[in-house]
Amino acid sequence: MESLGMIRTAVLLCLVGVTAPAYAQQDQQGEKDEARHEDQAKTNKGQGKKQAKSPQQKGQPQQDHAQQQAKQADKNEHQQQQAQKQREREQAQQLPAQQQNEQLQAQRDQKQQLKAQQQLEQNLRQTARLSQQRQQQLIAEQQQRTAQYRQHLDRQQQQRDAVLRQTALLQQQNRESQYRYQTELIARMHQQQLSLARDRDHDYARDPYFYTAPTYRYSRGGRYYETNQPGADFLRQAVNYGYAEGLRTGRADREDRWRSSYRDSYAFQDANYGYTGYYVSQDEYNYYFREGFRRGYEDGYARRYQYGRYSDGSYSMLGSVLAQVLNFQSLR
Repeated sequence: MESLGMIRTAVLLCLVGVTAPAYAQQDQQGEKDEARHEDQAKTNKGQGKKQAKSPQQKGQPQQDHAQQQAKQADKNEHQQQQAQKQREREQAQQLPAQQQNEQLQAQRDQKQQLKAQQQLEQNLRQTARLSQQRQQQLIAEQQQRTAQYRQHLDRQQQQRDAVLRQTALLQQQNRESQYRYQTELIARMHQQQLSLARDRDHDYARDPYFYTAPTYRYSRGGRYYETNQPGADFLRQAVNYGYAEGLRTGRADREDRWRSSYRDSYAFQDANYGYTGYYVSQDEYNYYFREGFRRGYEDGYARRYQYGRYSDGSYSMLGSVLAQVLNFQSLR
């Protein structure tokens, strides 16, 4: 029995000796596995972070490219705007040659007119007053002219119906532009006649035309005439008024696609717009009004400014052309 117990003890010891290393190996293997699992977890975590960052990193170049395109588009638009502004500045600085010539001519005309005005004022200061007898003679001639012109206006008023029928005929001919112009002209002439009718007490004593000596000499129809500053200014007005009305008439005929014919115009035939009965005879005023009208009509029908210009809301003859038409010669 005692031997049997010893054998059992020996067997148990052998088993323990064999099992301990196995358990030690298992513990070491478990530690290795645990370490491997931790490394794997760290690796997976790192890959997860990379995968989480991957879409953002992948979309970042596209976003940067879109921003660059937007910046480039803004830059291009800014450059286009700057280029457009530069073109507008250049266009504003580079006026057409015709406008430049007109401005230069207008400046020259203004200088000439100013110089002539200064010279005339000086001449007037040096000119003695007319004798009392000559003043009374001029006043008598003026009163006669005024009376004759009033009679003309009375006859014209009686013929008003005929003028209105002529104006209405323009509508039947589909000349709407000419109809509007002529209707407006008749209204202006009517207002002019009303103003003249109210002017019954002219102050001859304060009117320099009736007490200053002639300062100009000019010719018309083979005859020579003399006039002073107020008379010369009134003749200039006749030419300028004629030019303005001729230009409007010519434009109206062109707009209506009507043939060019300034002589058929009512304004040309009457030729009294702007006439007040003072300083010059009606025939003389009509002559110079038509000289301006003919040139104005040509400019209006051709859509140009060869004989005149537009300034400060009104049309007038160029100074050089005006001087040629009137051909004034200074007497001082």
